[in-house]
Amino acid sequence: MNAPNERKSRLGPGFAIVLAFCVFAAGLVLAFVVDPGLFGDTEVRAIERKKAANLARASLNLPLPGTPDLAGLGGRLAALNLTLGAPVLIRIFKREFELELWIARDGAFHKFATYPICRWSGRLGPKFSTGDRQAPEGFYTVDNDQMNPNSRWHRSFNLGFPNAFDQVHGRTGSALMVHGGCSSAGCYAMTNAVIDEIWQLTRAAFSGKQKRFQVQVYPFRMTDEVLAEHAESPHIGFWRNLKQGSELFEQTSVPPVVTACGNSYRFSPGTSTESASTLIADCATPRLSERVRAKKAL
Repeated sequence: MNAPNERKSRLGPGFAIVLAFCVFAAGLVLAFVVDPGLFGDTEVRAIERKKAANLARASLNLPLPGTPDLAGLGGRLAALNLTLGAPVLIRIFKREFELELWIARDGAFHKFATYPICRWSGRLGPKFSTGDRQAPEGFYTVDNDQMNPNSRWHRSFNLGFPNAFDQVHGRTGSALMVHGGCSSAGCYAMTNAVIDEIWQLTRAAFSGKQKRFQVQVYPFRMTDEVLAEHAESPHIGFWRNLKQGSELFEQTSVPPVVTACGNSYRFSPGTSTESASTLIADCATPRLSERVRAKKAL
């Protein structure tokens, strides 16, 4: 009666090693051998290759390319004259598989680190409904209540999807996270080692003055050239709207005040690095373009 269990136990460690090697080998084939243009859209195939390669490395507990020196957090902060406990801001870029963490100093945010994202699910574009496995795009805020130290994926924080903009558009879903590991069903998976550092920086910010931090999630880096490449996408209007918020942050180095009005986000310059405002549905905030025209008219 015990033979099947004994056989299963004998297979355990060896089987796990073989499986990890097979996943790693498959990832290498997809990442470096298969032409991404062979099976449809080049961009889609390149993204899938990246996901496979990352999963292969994560299965062997190898750090992803571009991972900062996680053991040297204190030295990296000191080199940029940044302080643990200062306010933070996060930007996510899907196509590039990158999460940026910015830290405040002297009334402005400064980029501290760029972490590789191990995995996100779906394709470029916003999340629409529960079960579509899309990782969301847009502007979100995270407070201390959205932090989960006991996540099934090591540690996590909830993006707060659906926000006011998503709700106006009837978008549904819940528990969309940034978390550890390298598996995703609508989330952004960072590996356990990387989420540990992000967790340390964000929790320290909450222990300081920050009540909530802003998370800006983009399909890609919002340049005119990349938007032109996607001019035929059904999401182009949404992405051009996101670009307005991206540009305002890059101009001011302070998180913009974001509201939802009708079919779009509205952005106005932020005034504080300490706490991002919670996004609400409000058409009273002037459009950024309207503010520019009014300023020129003075």
